[in-house]
Amino acid sequence: MKAYVFPGQGAQYPGMGRDIYENSSDARALFEKANELLGFRITDVMFEGLAEHLKQTKVTQPAIFLHSVLLAKTLKDFAPDMVAGHSLGEFSALVASGALTFEDGLILVFKRALAMQKACETEPSTMAAIVGLDDEVVEDVCRSVDDVVVAANYNCPGQLVISGTVAGVDKACELLTEKGAKRALKLPVGGAFHSPLMEPAREELAAAIEATTFKTPVCPVYQNVNALPVTDPAEIKKNLIEQLTAPVRWTQTVNNMIAGGATSFTEIGPGKVLQGLVKKVDRNMETVGVEKLGE
Repeated sequence: MKAYVFPGQGAQYPGMGRDIYENSSDARALFEKANELLGFRITDVMFEGLAEHLKQTKVTQPAIFLHSVLLAKTLKDFAPDMVAGHSLGEFSALVASGALTFEDGLILVFKRALAMQKACETEPSTMAAIVGLDDEVVEDVCRSVDDVVVAANYNCPGQLVISGTVAGVDKACELLTEKGAKRALKLPVGGAFHSPLMEPAREELAAAIEATTFKTPVCPVYQNVNALPVTDPAEIKKNLIEQLTAPVRWTQTVNNMIAGGATSFTEIGPGKVLQGLVKKVDRNMETVGVEKLGE
């Protein structure tokens, strides 16, 4: 069974998506539709902008979404048995599986990005990658810190990202290093994604999601909040709203997709991060990436 997975924030790079725009008339029309819906030419930023321009959350998220979704739409043999996306990538997965239209998915992603960027401006916050410790150790240390810091991304065994206030993350990194972490590295992100500090963004996005029509996808969508396969539109909505303040359970998602019959994973979109994470969950699993139209 074929599993398709879609990357999240951090996979962007200058020039992304240009080959799709130049070589597919259908994709080019949707890129131009995106420029119209967003109110600015995101294609100019994607194709010709500097890396720092792409790092803006309001640009990064729709750019990665467009790259991933338009690649999926141009694949001749795209017939997923199951899909999943890492954080932002969940929206790409929902569009690729037919649960959301392209237009509705893009609008929700843009609203999500703006709400997250706004939430990040209210209080200094950050995230850090913790490598070399069991999840339970990281969770216990986060609970012991007298500030906001939580487990945010369960990426693969031995790699967990924490999220919270700058003070909380700094203290947790110090304690986790004492516990034997191989690395406790702060990440160049705009704020504390997938933490309680995203509550204002969650509330703002919830209204937009509730007002949007979701359909039954063509295959199960393994969602971040519980790592379980979902096809019911109402449940998909509920999980998508919770996603902003809940952790991304990627390790559990990959394990559950394998248990559900996945025999190969195809990452669609920029970068190769998810292929690497899948291999760290199960090194025997077949993985492949589609990042450019020629692939």
